[in-house]
Amino acid sequence: MNRAEALLAAARAKGATIATAESCTGGMIGAAITDVAGSSDIFDRGFVTYSNAAKEAMLGVRPGTLAAHGAVSEAVAREMAEGALRRSGAMLAVAVTGIAGPGGSEHKPEGRVCFGLARKGHPTVAETVEFGPRGRAAVRRATVDHALDLLLGALGG
Repeated sequence: MNRAEALLAAARAKGATIATAESCTGGMIGAAITDVAGSSDIFDRGFVTYSNAAKEAMLGVRPGTLAAHGAVSEAVAREMAEGALRRSGAMLAVAVTGIAGPGGSEHKPEGRVCFGLARKGHPTVAETVEFGPRGRAAVRRATVDHALDLLLGALGG
């Protein structure tokens, strides 16, 4: 059973629904979930918010948060996850924002991805993972896998 299949089983067992808020993955997390037959039982919706304007308009990320921390930050990932939870019918939301590459900077290197996880009735958590400069496709794939693992962990799976 792959991660997405395990997520579907765990979410069904808990009666949970999921939303995603994606920047650097451009919808790949939602695609991984919906690749599994029956995912409509647990997947509510996905927000692809690649630009800062989309993060603000679709998820309610505050302009001040973006200005103070930049799009690739735990503060923005947290607000993205909370916005996805608020603006969906889901019980659980994961958000990702990062530098998939190529490129990056001294302060925000290639391979840095910030994750947010929001659950009804629980505090929102955020974390940063440094995947390193392994190439755009590999960073994005690792981001999808980590996001699915976060959702599984939140469901006790």
